Amino acid sequence: MSFNDKVVLVTGGSSGIGAAIAIEFSAAGAKVCITGRDAKKLDNIAKKCKNPLAIVADVTIEKNLKKIVEETVKHFGKLDILINNAGMALSASIISENAMEVFDTVMNTNLRSTVYLTHLAAPHIIKTKGNIINISSICGMIVLGPGMFAYNASKAGMDHFTRSVAAELASSGVRVNSINPGPVRSDGMINAGEATMQFLTQLTALKRISETKEIADLVLFLASEKAKGITGSIFVTDNGTLINAN
Repeated sequence: MSFNDKVVLVTGGSSGIGAAIAIEFSAAGAKVCITGRDAKKLDNIAKKCKNPLAIVADVTIEKNLKKIVEETVKHFGKLDILINNAGMALSASIISENAMEVFDTVMNTNLRSTVYLTHLAAPHIIKTKGNIINISSICGMIVLGPGMFAYNASKAGMDHFTRSVAAELASSGVRVNSINPGPVRSDGMINAGEATMQFLTQLTALKRISETKEIADLVLFLASEKAKGITGSIFVTDNGTLINAN
């Protein structure tokens, strides 16, 4: 698949799934803007892309979202594809003292930033008849353990946001889809330790954890002309975690 002359904006591009997405798009010829909070990590990923625009930014801050879109369009002249990938997971019991603090932090990072960035980017994507891909999670569909109410709610909200915006933008020729991974071998999972990796592996039917490139490959397919008839869809890639939980 070629993305020559396409401009792609990837949030949360300094590590994990976002980094893999940015690298794969760049290798396919796209002009890539990547964002992240960690300048050093972002620079390391930028070196693996061809002439990217790298913007250090916290997506929970409104002025940063405006900056991201404005600088991307100014630098490249347009915007074709938006990948809403930035996200976080925090654990808390619903009866804990910090329940609402955790909820607000997670929702602002995972859902509100996606909604706001889409709001800002959509007029530019309408001009190019491009598409939007949201990186969600199977946790929007199933509860895998206690204490993750905020994360689960944010991803369920992202899925329905995907369908809602897909319905609205279809008449403008813009496609909107969501990818919902199960366990993925990202920096956060590796840092969680081998015991966590083994636990998550056992949750899957195929007894394996996805690599970040697998998610990136699916993103590129959905963003390509090969998927021109697909919009408002939720794509699960979880090694059979959902079916194993039944």
